[in-house]
Amino acid sequence: MEETTRSHAGRLAIRNFRIAADALLLMGRFKMNGRSGQVLQDALKTLSPEIYGTMNDPRSIELKGLEYVMDRLPRGIEECSRFVMTSEEDLGDTPFVMLQPPKRRRTSYRINDKEMCFVITRGFSEIYDILTHLTFLHIEAKNIHSKMRDQEGNLTTEWKEFEKLVELEDELDNERLNRAIWTLSIILGRTFHETKASYQYFDQSRRQLNASNSLFSIIYKLGKGNEYIVENQFDVEIQFTPDLSLVILHHIYGKKWAANIKQKLWDLNLHSRPLHLISSNLHSVLNLLYGFPTTRRGLDTDISQDLHAFIQEIRNSRVQILDYAKQHGFHEVPDESGAHVDCQIIDTAALNVDGLHPDLRIDMQAVAVEKPVILVMDYAFGTQAYELIDSLLKPMVMEGAEKNLNLRSISVMGKAGTLMGKKGDIMIPTAHVLEGSAHNYILDNDLTTEDFAGYEDVFVGPVITVLGTSLQNRDVLETFKTTSWKAVGLEMEGGHYHRAINAAMIRGHISKDVKVRYAYYASDNPLKSGQTLASGSLGVEGIQPTYMITKSILEKIL
Repeated sequence: MEETTRSHAGRLAIRNFRIAADALLLMGRFKMNGRSGQVLQDALKTLSPEIYGTMNDPRSIELKGLEYVMDRLPRGIEECSRFVMTSEEDLGDTPFVMLQPPKRRRTSYRINDKEMCFVITRGFSEIYDILTHLTFLHIEAKNIHSKMRDQEGNLTTEWKEFEKLVELEDELDNERLNRAIWTLSIILGRTFHETKASYQYFDQSRRQLNASNSLFSIIYKLGKGNEYIVENQFDVEIQFTPDLSLVILHHIYGKKWAANIKQKLWDLNLHSRPLHLISSNLHSVLNLLYGFPTTRRGLDTDISQDLHAFIQEIRNSRVQILDYAKQHGFHEVPDESGAHVDCQIIDTAALNVDGLHPDLRIDMQAVAVEKPVILVMDYAFGTQAYELIDSLLKPMVMEGAEKNLNLRSISVMGKAGTLMGKKGDIMIPTAHVLEGSAHNYILDNDLTTEDFAGYEDVFVGPVITVLGTSLQNRDVLETFKTTSWKAVGLEMEGGHYHRAINAAMIRGHISKDVKVRYAYYASDNPLKSGQTLASGSLGVEGIQPTYMITKSILEKIL
């Protein structure tokens, strides 16, 4: 009964956060310490997302969660106290500085020393994502502020020493730097080694990517910012521009994105050919179809007959592969709509089918006869997946006439969190269950375990489509895993792709015979400490499952 109660509390917290966020979008503005902001904070604390680690422990500051958040928010976010979310896309001719975080495709502008503007082009999921991160930072800022002063309200010895060291950070030698990290570790309630690891992480991001400030600066600004809020009865304010909800609901960016792709197909005279859509990264299809023939043209590498070993050998040869691909039916379609989803078009009639890697099982005669076209689109973000696919599958309007795409298959190869296994495992969904809604979709998946014969761990079952990476609760996920749902994983886009596909079939935009293929590789396990998304990327471990799935999809198409 206790587990069920905790699970219900988690589900209620997710629901409350979403309802509050949607209501605040309609209201137009709110303050983080006001009643509305407190609803968000309470919901996030109750939810206690695994990715935010020890956020609810007042004795310590969550460092891994801080790394995760700062990688997905623009540099200097900790210095700001006013945030504006807008649909306005063209601020390029203004004096405002455009900022892009290293691990999230989003555009923002630094308006002044206290104000940041986010350009929302990816739907409600982007708003939820930003709000959860800002709420986390606000909670941790209050926690840092509480550690600045002792019970009498005086600044602690450690904080006084830390303030002096922040100004001298770039002048500290190794010995003094270690002492500074030690002082900071006392303030944060973390070990010296944990604090040093985070210091080095942010230092690398600052010096090599110019993507964040140092850990010293971030902690100092968060603490001092909350000090200013308390002393001056100030508050962090978040505002939404009036047209934002209308732009999201009318799929403005999705329509522009889809129109650009359809126009490109028309311009290349490929609009009537059999079309196969793949949602994935922008490297695996390219490498599998063009990597091997490129090597046969004299690329300076030994040619491995093992496909996965071969892929690792050509990882640094993208320029040469692209050059060859563009001569053999490959066309890049960079996004011009603001949706942040680039595409690739591959005319298989121009492929060198005799030069494909021997591990690829391709029916060359069928390719020569049917001449299919492959459209590869980069990953969408959450609910944006519905907007993009819904817009893409609507009939083209060319020369005054409507014409449906000659769509034959839709394949989704994505990253997901596993509930059953470990990083690198493969999941084949039999259904998508949209968390917090009544949307549940049974899936006639054209991919099966036989397509991955020989792979160590392949799990089959329902997959949960969650609101966001930062809105995951251990108890809720355990319930989906252990009850009759028997869910094998969780992700953000699959269910939204699925409802767009179903809608297109119902409306007659695509045939009901269109093949649908979904497969995910496990990028994390949110139920295991040290294996959440905050623990870092999958790295080399992700190569084999990524290319195993891509290979299976291409073999089904070709």
